[in-house]
Amino acid sequence: MTGPTAGSVGAGQTAIIGGTGLTELDGLTVQEERMITTPWGEPSGPVIRGDLNGHPVLFLARHGHPHRIPPHQVNYRANLWALREAGAARVIGVNAVGGITSAMGPARIAVPHQIIDYTWGRQHTYFEQGDGVEPLDGVTHIDFTFPYDESLRQALLAAAGRRQILAVDYGVYGATQGPRLETAAEVTRMERDGCDLVGMTGMPEAALAAELGLPYACLALSVNWAAGKSDHIITMEEIEQALAEGMSSVRAVLEEVIPALEA
Repeated sequence: MTGPTAGSVGAGQTAIIGGTGLTELDGLTVQEERMITTPWGEPSGPVIRGDLNGHPVLFLARHGHPHRIPPHQVNYRANLWALREAGAARVIGVNAVGGITSAMGPARIAVPHQIIDYTWGRQHTYFEQGDGVEPLDGVTHIDFTFPYDESLRQALLAAAGRRQILAVDYGVYGATQGPRLETAAEVTRMERDGCDLVGMTGMPEAALAAELGLPYACLALSVNWAAGKSDHIITMEEIEQALAEGMSSVRAVLEEVIPALEA
């Protein structure tokens, strides 16, 4: 095995990984649903190939449909591999997050520029040997200085601007293990570390995309203040309300950015 770049690449489409609140993509005309078997097991669900307002796109629900796979049990390796096999040329990950710093309140959209990984025990790399996987030719270390593709970030921000949607153009995403929410002390530590947002699915997704050579960016929707950042405990009602308010803006950005990426 020469590394994870081995495999077929199709025509080069934009792939969207939908997170909490985006298990389906409204406006998507489905042409094909394909369950792709990978050397790393089964992905969260079928890769959906379709048209979003007349523009080709790939879609995969990160937590499955219905929403049932917890963040620490998502098969991130299979998901990214399956999208690449289906012809993805770039990936946009949609993530529901908690806001830590003042600009990241509920229903706010952000396009993070950095990430800190607090997860543990996840299958986080293609560059390892195991059952059913060909031996590696050598040890590989990818550069991960800038985890998100800057041109894809700018495309998302420009798309938001054209739709007159306010999107924060920065953010350090702190990726935690889950599935529980964080303690107030943990969020305080994360803020000291420089985190603006906290979520459970940002890693290893971003790193695996980098290993496959897929440009990757995150479109984050804040669905609550992180623990200790408000005067009340976090409730599912609060999260669901923010999802309802913010997900329409997320969909609008996606509808706007897909044709721009084709140009």
